[in-house]
Amino acid sequence: MKQVIQSLRSGKLSLKEVPAPRVRPGHLLVATRASLISAGTERMVVDFARKSLAGKARERPDLVRKTIDKARRDGIAATFKAVMARLDEPLPLGYSAAGEVVAVGAGLEGLFRIGQRVAVAGAGLANHAELNVVPKNLAAAIPDGVSDEEAAFGTCGSIALAGVRSLGAVLGDVVAVVGCGLIGQLALQLLALQGARVVAIDMNPDRLALAKAMGAELAWNLAEPGVTQAVAALSGGVGCDSILIAAATESSEPLELAAELARDRARIVMVGKTGTTFDYTAFMKKELSLSVSRSYGPGRYDEDFEGRGVKYPVGWVRWTEAENLREVVRLMSPGLSRRLDVAALTSHCFPLDRAEDAYRLVTEATEPHLGVVLRYDGAPKADATVFPAPRTAAGKCVIGAIGAGGFARAVLLPELIKLPEVELRTLCTQRGHSAEHGQQTFGFANATTDVEAVLNDPAINAVLIATRHGNHAELTARALAAGKSVLVEKPLALDRAQLEQVAAARRDAAGFFLVGFNRRFAPMTVRARQHLAAHPGPKVVLLRVNAGAMPADSWVNAADDGGGRILGEVCHFIDLARALVGAAIVSVQAEAAAAGRGGCDDVAVSLGFADGSLATIVYTAQGDTAVSKERFECFAGGTVVTIDNFLSLALTGNGRTKVSKSLAQDKGHRAELQAFVAAVAKGGPAPVDEAELIETSQATIAVLDSLREGRRIEL
Repeated sequence: MKQVIQSLRSGKLSLKEVPAPRVRPGHLLVATRASLISAGTERMVVDFARKSLAGKARERPDLVRKTIDKARRDGIAATFKAVMARLDEPLPLGYSAAGEVVAVGAGLEGLFRIGQRVAVAGAGLANHAELNVVPKNLAAAIPDGVSDEEAAFGTCGSIALAGVRSLGAVLGDVVAVVGCGLIGQLALQLLALQGARVVAIDMNPDRLALAKAMGAELAWNLAEPGVTQAVAALSGGVGCDSILIAAATESSEPLELAAELARDRARIVMVGKTGTTFDYTAFMKKELSLSVSRSYGPGRYDEDFEGRGVKYPVGWVRWTEAENLREVVRLMSPGLSRRLDVAALTSHCFPLDRAEDAYRLVTEATEPHLGVVLRYDGAPKADATVFPAPRTAAGKCVIGAIGAGGFARAVLLPELIKLPEVELRTLCTQRGHSAEHGQQTFGFANATTDVEAVLNDPAINAVLIATRHGNHAELTARALAAGKSVLVEKPLALDRAQLEQVAAARRDAAGFFLVGFNRRFAPMTVRARQHLAAHPGPKVVLLRVNAGAMPADSWVNAADDGGGRILGEVCHFIDLARALVGAAIVSVQAEAAAAGRGGCDDVAVSLGFADGSLATIVYTAQGDTAVSKERFECFAGGTVVTIDNFLSLALTGNGRTKVSKSLAQDKGHRAELQAFVAAVAKGGPAPVDEAELIETSQATIAVLDSLREGRRIEL
């Protein structure tokens, strides 16, 4: 299928042929018929991508601070890799579209039907692409009589409507709309429909004339003096009851103007990005309220609402972003006596094949424009799964990769392409643009969005699984059943049923599996393990992890997707303790600090081992990232081994300490991949005893059992 993609690194924009996406539970597969280029928002995205690295840094100082913190903690090399991988990620453009449902995901039966026309929303979801996969809360049925081109304005209309709702304007209120671009034009129409007396303010005479035609009672060009007097005359000397700022400028003049026009205790709402410096005295004397509208409305940026279809209680949240989208397309209905007229806002229509011309118009302002619509002619076809003639796989590791997120792109795939025994055959991701980009970047022979294209290809003998945690076990079991060996990123499973699913598949499989517990392969870990093994007797291991805070709404904390940081991250250190001690884990006990941010991020885990050894893991999100992320201390038979962030290794014995330092972190990823590839190419055995990996996973799950039950869990 065709999709508009931009490089975040270079800013180059192009229409590319990428694999078609597949429907999944709770989502719709929509064949796009029209999509809207939001001149303001998308121009900012495009302009940011086209900036130099220095320009990007000036634009986002918050990211610069994070980068500096990471460089201090993990080293320049690891930070550079992470930044370059992020910049190399293809950026899908578009967030406001309309089309026809071509497939309905599980759980949406009866809510939507094939052939139904829907307006769809969401950055990274409702893209300028022939096919899009969108969750149910970001799709709304299009009423009869509303064209696809009109419905494509639905998301932008929702942004305007959410801003209008934040104003709290009522019948007869005098409301100023500062900035009469696309969002401003939509907002002033919505305000007029509900009986507000709208003052349109801009410096573009054509847009002001359009605003007047669309219902503004007063349209004022800021190039002319007297706007304050005009508003006073209209409002009987009171001033504006509320002001909506829909301008896009680095200047703070819109806020200054709003304070001047506002009545006492008026409300000011920003939907456009402007400067935010304001005169405190002016705001204080009138006791003005200032707020920023949250895009489409309540639910926006909530992964549970948008991605998982969670419903908000209507008694508490009446107008979610989903309801705003439905209301906007309803208001477009031609049968209404007064309707939202978006056809008047459409200045240009381009076929999708001319998307680059459309963006040139928007970004370079080659001529006046407002609503720029892309049309999609012809029905897109889903990709057929076709296997080219297999190349020889004798003595090679022929990889099919499922998932290509930031970690896979920054670490795993760059290392794999360096190995001579590797043949990268097929890359499968949920979204076609990321599959195509990964194919071009790393040299895969094929790109797809269909997992079956990997599992059913007889030429593939190894599968790399780098998806979100929730489907690791299922994909591992399916790949094993298909006769492949598997390298699955941690965790192997989120519960015992999933773990048994993998174990059952492995019992009858020709291939093996390896979990991405890379730290056991790190050179410093290998040296530490050898040194400890030379000192007989029980060992005492202390692993301190200064993990840093994670947003409470991150997918990692979602039960179905990530399972939380204990299953998703603490597992690394349980496996590391197992590797350092070299004996079976027999008991697990855990205590957690009070969770204050929505997830269990602070935990102390005690592991008992069959040989009498003891390991304690302290994992916390409370620390400052200026302190090293990981520090390990191991005690055995009169010796001490210390690893600090995989940048230094200290061996202490007989009163003397020998320190080895590294300029760059090596957490074992390269060695792990080399071991996996060599084992596949030679036909086994697995680089790590698979029973040990099952044991580590059982111990990780037992941490949660211990926290729930308040006791030590015997394995």
